[in-house]
This record gives sequence, structure tokens and C-alpha cells, in this order.
Amino acid sequence: MKRDIIQIDEEKCTGCGVCIPNCHEGALQMIDGKARLISDLMCDGLGACIGHCPEGAIEIIQREAQPYDEIAVIKEMVTKGKNTVIAHLAHLKDHHEFGFLKQGVRWMQENKLEIEFDVDEVTSVVHNGAKQAEAAPSACGCGGGGGHDDHQHADHGHAHAGGGCPGSQAKTIEKPETTHVENTGDAPSELRQWPVQMHLINPAASYFQNSDLLLAADCVAFSMGNFHSKVLKGRSLAIACPKLDSNTEVYIDKLVALIDESKINTITVMKMTVPCCGGILQMAQIASQKATRKVPIKSITVDINGEIVAEDWI
Repeated sequence: MKRDIIQIDEEKCTGCGVCIPNCHEGALQMIDGKARLISDLMCDGLGACIGHCPEGAIEIIQREAQPYDEIAVIKEMVTKGKNTVIAHLAHLKDHHEFGFLKQGVRWMQENKLEIEFDVDEVTSVVHNGAKQAEAAPSACGCGGGGGHDDHQHADHGHAHAGGGCPGSQAKTIEKPETTHVENTGDAPSELRQWPVQMHLINPAASYFQNSDLLLAADCVAFSMGNFHSKVLKGRSLAIACPKLDSNTEVYIDKLVALIDESKINTITVMKMTVPCCGGILQMAQIASQKATRKVPIKSITVDINGEIVAEDWI
């Protein structure tokens, strides 16, 4: 059985970042000024990024679909430097691939004298930096068993490797009876303008001038019961879905125009905890790099229960 996967020519890659938001699985990231495939496991081989590379640095290759080998992958990642390794391990953690995460960290610990960067520092960054670590608190501690028993490859939902996404997994959200609040009246909308979808907004519109922009993933408002009163109030709004929207390079151009021409004051990016939602933050970061003005960017992450789980200026 053969499998499609992308391959990047680093000599051709100029680091423009246009391809990054078009990788719905988050397998592509900008590392040390180059687009890097940080996860063979999550690359779906659809090639959505290819049409967005102006330098022709990305192509699809076909190879035999061997069982995923984290040791082989981490050996290759180590040659690309510390930041690439951190991104790779964090991506495994975000996708709850804790068995592979243990294998990768264990191999680095066993070979740390031959590795040019500080393995303990990398392990600490991955362990403490990802806010979803509670699902497996010892994932980076390598305290579990090793070898084939860590894989559970066919048993715990490896649909990701074929293009599946944790954000598409169906689940019921249980709400305790005590959380119900009696509706005593209609809450007012805090929406200040129309339209709000990124393809439809006009960055030159007067309501964006000198405003504080809220750039929100489509699902956020449906998850948070207090979205209007807690985060939208006093802000202009633009919404997008980094996974399902097409032609998202236009979004980056519009964000640059909002920064440079409409002179927005701040950007607050709201995304869900699912990995594919990270693309909306990447759009804002790329736009910030391209813009001549610099504006503060805040990242807010919301889980499917509507709770804010992370809030940081970046």
C-alpha cells in the first residue's frame, strides 16, 4: 500500500509562510525561517499547501505506507534543530499521541551526548508549555513501558494519519443540572458591524478604524455562553475557519490592511482547543510579520465546554 505525503525543498523555500494556514492538520509550521513538516503522522497528503507555495518548494511524493516509526522520525527531526524537535513533540502531545511522545523523548535521553542541543530543556518546554498536558501528566516523563506496547497504533484512533482531525470527533457535552441559569431576559448583542466573515469584510470600513479587533474561529461563539459580554463587547469582529475556509491567503492580506491602513490597536485571536484551529493564530502572526506597523496580539483558547483554558499575549 502506498501513501501520499508532502516533501519540502528547503533550498527553494523562502519562508514566506503562505502554505502554513492551508495545512489543516497543523503538520506544517514555520521553524527557523523555513516551512517544515513537523509531523509525518498527521500529514494527510491532500496537498492543499502546494497551490499556495509561490516558489514551488512543496511537492507530493508517494511512498510505501510503512508502520509509523517515531524513532526514525525523531532521528531526522534532531538534524533540523531544537525548534523543529519542540514543534514535533508538541504536535504529538496536542494530538494525544502520548506513546509516540514517550518514545521520542526516551530516544533523545538515551542519545543526549550526541545531540547538539539541550535535551532536558526541550523536554521541559514540551512538558510545561502545552496546556492540555493534564490528559497524560507523565507523557514527557517517559515513566511508562517502551517498545511496541507504547504504540497502540490501531487501537486508539489513528484516523489522523489518513486525514482525520480531533476537531471532527463527535462527542456529547454533559452539562450538570446545577449549571443551568434561568433566562431572565434577552441579553443584548455586542456586535458593532456587519459583515463579519473574513471573505466579506472590507478592511477600509470605518468601524475598523482604530478599533480593537477580535479574530475568532467560527465555533468559539457557539461554545461560549457569554461570548458577547465577555469578549466581543467594545471590539470589531472578524470570523474564520482555518480548516474549512478556502483561499485563506486573502485573509492574511486583509489582516495586513487592517493593521497598516485601518490602524487597529490590538488583535485578540480566539480559537478552540482542537489542533486544526491553530491556523487562525498563524494567520494573525504571519500578517503581523508582513505589516509595517506592529500591534499586540493576544491568543485566547476555548475548550468545547466554553471555558477559557489559555490566555496569553504573544
